[in-house]
Amino acid sequence: MMSFESLGLKPALLRALTDAGYTTATDVQLRAIPPALEGRDLMVASSTGSGKTASFMLPAMTLLLAARALPAAERPRLTGPRIVVLAPTRELAMQVARAATIYGRHVPGLRVATVVGGVPYGAQLKALRGPLDILVATPGRLIDHMGSGKVQLDSVEMFVLDEADRMLDMGFIEDIQHIAAATPKQRQTVMYSATFAGHVGQLAQQLLRDPLRVEVTSHTDTHADIEQRLHWADDLEHKNALLDHILTERSVDQALVFTSTQRDADWLADRLADMGHAVASLHGGMPQGRRTRVLQGLRSKHLRVLVATDVAARGIDVPTISHVINYGMPMKAEDYVHRIGRTGRAGRSGLAVTLAERRDAQMVHHIQRFTTQRIPTATIVGLEPRRAEPQPMPAARPAGRGGFGRPAGKPGGKPFGRPDGKPGAKPWAKPGARSSGGGFKRPV
Repeated sequence: MMSFESLGLKPALLRALTDAGYTTATDVQLRAIPPALEGRDLMVASSTGSGKTASFMLPAMTLLLAARALPAAERPRLTGPRIVVLAPTRELAMQVARAATIYGRHVPGLRVATVVGGVPYGAQLKALRGPLDILVATPGRLIDHMGSGKVQLDSVEMFVLDEADRMLDMGFIEDIQHIAAATPKQRQTVMYSATFAGHVGQLAQQLLRDPLRVEVTSHTDTHADIEQRLHWADDLEHKNALLDHILTERSVDQALVFTSTQRDADWLADRLADMGHAVASLHGGMPQGRRTRVLQGLRSKHLRVLVATDVAARGIDVPTISHVINYGMPMKAEDYVHRIGRTGRAGRSGLAVTLAERRDAQMVHHIQRFTTQRIPTATIVGLEPRRAEPQPMPAARPAGRGGFGRPAGKPGGKPFGRPDGKPGAKPWAKPGARSSGGGFKRPV
């Protein structure tokens, strides 16, 4: 373990790190910050929760401090931001912007703007007026502002792509190329991704100049701070009983429960609220203002349970999340790694629980093959499965968002786990349950 002083950072940044309680640098920071300070382009493969935001934000702050140290007559006239960071989701962009204010606490006159979807244009246009140091944006909304002439990128000195693989999964490759083309060719480019295979690697070749490859971790990491468990459920009613039992355990500080669809997230949040949990849903179909309030409720611990979809949960960094529960299976095996990385952060231990039905056996198999780890099977006294553990079918292929074994676009007329409200509905269901739309509820 090494201190930040060994990395050659400016005193103002060291003070900010001390103020924030950071004393030692993580592996990705040790390996990425020195070459970034030298101006090298970087391809960084690093896992969630490894401290990657600081590994590009501290070099960015160093550039800003160097510019401020120049005599006024030698400072170039800026027409836009010096630093541009692209992120796949609103939540991650907002997290990066918050980190910028933390690390730049002692940077005189620091100006950071966030440009994301779901936020009124007026507030963003106001933030974009005048000199700007750092712009954190999602690609789509930045393209909108570029098209209207409200953002100029010809002063960019450092261009950062955070979670590039996710941005490409979301179809942003052309937007990224368009944004990069609007920046100076001599810029420094830093790219972070879980993998640099396929299209991500091709994009890196297009955008980066003689990049240094930094691979700190991979999907085969053992996640030493995260205990993983797999519970097999006979049916939906059994799965709900398992979830209810886990959430009542005293060891749960805060829990993040993943569903496969937005509708499932709303329904499950309503069900848990009816049971007395302080809970909210979080997904991409919610207005940004409501999503912000939900995240504030999570960070302030007014919420004990957050029910979320994969995309909405990207970028959530709340150290008090003690449990991640896979209620719905991820669409891809690599999403499992991102999910469980939401717990076991900042030196704490965490528990990742997967609740799987027989139809999920193939996805469980793919996750274990992808991570090269077996997820230990566990049982709860009184809630043991009646059926034998299923075996995966090698010929099965992923189909649709619900995971393996479900026909694409055919979720059985309703998302799994959603009660139909008709006579004979499951006893755990509440007929006619109303969606909360993301507003968190507290027990009376």
